[in-house]
Amino acid sequence: MTGARPSHVRPGVPRRHGRHAAPRRRVRPGPEVRRRRLALAVVLMAAFMDLVDVTIVNVALPRIHDDLGGSASAGQWVVAGYALAFALTLVTGGRLGDIAGRQKIFLIGVLGFTVASAAAGAAVSPGMLVGARVAQGVFGGIMVPQVMSVITTQFPVGRARTTALSLSGLVLGLATVSGPLLGGLLTSLDAFGLGWRLVFYVNVPVGLLALAGGALWLRESRSEQPARLDLPGVFLLAAASLLLLGPLLQGRELGWPWWLLTALILSVPVTALFVRHERRRERAGASPLVPPQLFGLRSFTRGTALSTALNSSTTCYYLALTWALQSGLGWTPLHLGLTLLAWPLGIACTGQFTNWYGHRAGRLFVGVGASVMIPGLLGLVVALHWNGTGLGSADIVPWLFLSGIGMGMIAPVLPHVTLRDVPAGQAGAASGVFNSAGQLGAAIGAAVTATIFFAGGPASAADHLRAAERTLLYSFAILAATAGVSLIPRYRRRRR
Repeated sequence: MTGARPSHVRPGVPRRHGRHAAPRRRVRPGPEVRRRRLALAVVLMAAFMDLVDVTIVNVALPRIHDDLGGSASAGQWVVAGYALAFALTLVTGGRLGDIAGRQKIFLIGVLGFTVASAAAGAAVSPGMLVGARVAQGVFGGIMVPQVMSVITTQFPVGRARTTALSLSGLVLGLATVSGPLLGGLLTSLDAFGLGWRLVFYVNVPVGLLALAGGALWLRESRSEQPARLDLPGVFLLAAASLLLLGPLLQGRELGWPWWLLTALILSVPVTALFVRHERRRERAGASPLVPPQLFGLRSFTRGTALSTALNSSTTCYYLALTWALQSGLGWTPLHLGLTLLAWPLGIACTGQFTNWYGHRAGRLFVGVGASVMIPGLLGLVVALHWNGTGLGSADIVPWLFLSGIGMGMIAPVLPHVTLRDVPAGQAGAASGVFNSAGQLGAAIGAAVTATIFFAGGPASAADHLRAAERTLLYSFAILAATAGVSLIPRYRRRRR
């Protein structure tokens, strides 16, 4: 009979099981949850933009040189200037957010980064481009520390914060993978005849979206007891860094005049003065830029040194291949970007495994990862030497992939190894110093790479390949030292 109801079903009570079960209603998130999600999307968009800009410019350097002219050292300042400025402002940027308000400082950082990107795209000389890149680094160092602050202050402890942190790691990992590929794609696309300039102009719409979203969805927050700024420390560290990197970048080109050698020597006492200033500030109960107490922890000292060295090695790896394959063999930026994709694909193969198990034997993972990268690097050198000007992507992709597998065992676990013994009250400062050291390593890598690669004045394609072989030996030395530092002490303890 139509409308009949089984006798065992009570009126007004929906059935919960069986074929005729009522569909479960999906609970829509409340306005506060939606606002937090939108705020997370905004800060991750800005972080993605900044991290991509670390590597996106590498594959465009030969095209930039052809268009703007200038010396080889100018191209290195494009890379090193950004990394150095970012490193010097990273810790200070986090403290500015604690003092003046994280939303306000984030918006200032995004606005400055967007304007600097537009200036880089409009550059008409190497000097203008280098200045814009330094400005990008400064505002990136102001903007990026607010990302983690927004997550920790706007997402409650538990599932919501864990999800936000996982998404952050995913997005930042994607940015690392995307940099060279996006650089090659945008440069080769040549939309509206912009060529390499599109690499910088693409930041403008992204920055404007992040700016509008930050104004709408980020909440203002400050630290109840913010650390004071250490501006003298920033000045001394900047002076020491420039006295070291300036001669390395310009020395070969200028013939190593006496005043550059003097500057290189002066970097040592200025560094000593910086250390003395930081110790005095710590004894006075102030907030040093780089807390000396952290370096009393062996794990932190070793991990920070390894981070600096490995970032230097990675920068060398990318730049040497870019010059050899684009400037030497005439590869297009897209061809190079697709070939270099083998490196992050290798990282992806082992990165998740390292996330699961690396915390149990972090130093072992670092040592084994470096040991895996060594044959990958040596295989690459042999491929460059053996194939010569007939080198193709298939000749080097397996070695890039193998090197990426090794890096996938290092990158996820090295921060944990470095920061595991740091007291909770100093975790923020330690994280800032660790990240700044990595960026400083990238700047050093650019300077050292330029010094070695262009030492013989490479002119022909064969000269460029030989210069790359010679330069990659620097990366080999760093990886060998990393493997030794990570594995040998462990072996000695077992023998005892």
